[in-house]
This record gives sequence, structure tokens and C-alpha cells, in this order.
Amino acid sequence: MKSQTITYITLVLASVLMLANGAAANTPEAQGFAIAARSDRSDLGFGASKVELQMIMRNAAGQQSTRTLLISTLEKQDESVGDKSLVLFDTPRDIEGTALLSHARIMDPDDQWLYLPALKRVKRISSSNKSGPFVGSEFAFEDFTALELNKFDYRFIGTESCGDLQCDVVERLPRYQNSGYLRQVAWVDQTDFQLRKVEFYDRRGDLLKVLELGDYRQYANGVWRAHRLSMRNVQTNKQTELLYDNYVFDVDLTERDFVKGRLSRLR
Repeated sequence: MKSQTITYITLVLASVLMLANGAAANTPEAQGFAIAARSDRSDLGFGASKVELQMIMRNAAGQQSTRTLLISTLEKQDESVGDKSLVLFDTPRDIEGTALLSHARIMDPDDQWLYLPALKRVKRISSSNKSGPFVGSEFAFEDFTALELNKFDYRFIGTESCGDLQCDVVERLPRYQNSGYLRQVAWVDQTDFQLRKVEFYDRRGDLLKVLELGDYRQYANGVWRAHRLSMRNVQTNKQTELLYDNYVFDVDLTERDFVKGRLSRLR
């Protein structure tokens, strides 16, 4: 509830600032922000969660490899910081125990540390390397941090069909430094306010990747979760699919579970 209250206050202040700067409520920028904020509010209040998933990677020839992992997430307590997450690989054996700890920020670069059990060392991911592929997948390091509302500027583009739904189409411009993306275009459905598709454009402005989200399920806490994410690299024709299962909410996680010093003791 505290997080929801602070977020509401933040959104109100943001709206006041926009009006103070002469931005009318019907400008594409204001409309884009309102759509993104509505979607963001639908994801508040989950507290802490854990989920198991499969990562299926396919190369251009269709050959595939599968990995299993666990993601733990601790919800932000105020708007000055973002969510914290921990990705831990279980299989295959050669990457078992590999872990990625992420502390999402708003305007500052996200803090990320990668633990490599084969080297028995923790490596900090520099802000200039966050656009690199995560463990050989089509997801970049920056794709594995929380999607915080105020990390982007927004612009409403229009509405169009997305499957059986009607979606608002919004352009997102990263405000943080060293993003691997010049811009993103997101499709948010008008029924449940969930993200359905995102196009990622590289620093040259060319379409790089397309993310599709599906198999959404709503849990008892009112939070929606997509159980299938598919990221396709249109430049290389490689694809990575994430299949989520066994979401558990209100788990016993604290700040102590998301500190760098724990990474080498997770196995």
C-alpha cells in the first residue's frame, strides 16, 4: 500500500509539472505518459515474488538449447529507487549457479552484478555493457531490470488491433545513459492495460528486436503476469523464449536477499 500511495503522488506531481511546462493533457506526450502510468499502476502491490522458468534459445538454423532458472523480485518501497531482482540458473550443469543481481534505478544507471561460478568471482556490469546479450540469449542485460515508469519519455502514436484486443501504441525514449536502444515502440492493451508487444530500435535507428508477450494470468492479488515472452532478433533471426511457471507471491524476501555478498553463496 505504501508503494501504491507514493506512486500515485509521484504521478500527480508529474502531471502538475507537465501542465506547468505548458503541456496540455491531450498532447501525444501527455497521452503516452498516461497510458504508461495506467499500465504501471496495474502491477503495483505484489510485494515479493518468485517464479520458475525455462529459457529456450534458437539460432537462425532452428537449433535450440534450453536452460532452467529462478527469478526472485522485491518490489520497490518508494519512487526514488526501483525493484530488485535476482536471476539464478539451475541447468544446464555448465552454467548452474550463474546469477544476475539487479538494482533498478530511475535516472542513474542500474546496478547489476554477474556471478560466474566457474571463475568464482562477482563481476559488476558497467553501464556501457548493459546492451550486451545476457548468457548468449536475445535479451540484453538492460532487459533484465525492472521497467520503471520514469526511465522513459513517452509519446502516443495511435491505436490498432493486437490479436483479439485493441491496443494503444506508445513510443518510449530511454532517459538513462548508455541504453542499447535509441527508442522502443510498445503496444498496451486497452482491456487489462498489459504490455503485448515491444519493438526495440538500435542506436542507428534500425529495428533490432521484437518482443511478444502472451498467456497472461491474473493472480489473487490482482496482479497480471505474462507466462510467455518471445524475443526475436530481426537482424540475426535468432530467438529466445521465456516460459514462466509457478509464480509465488508474498514470499519471505528482504533487502538482505538482494546484496552482492550473497551471490557466491547461492548454490
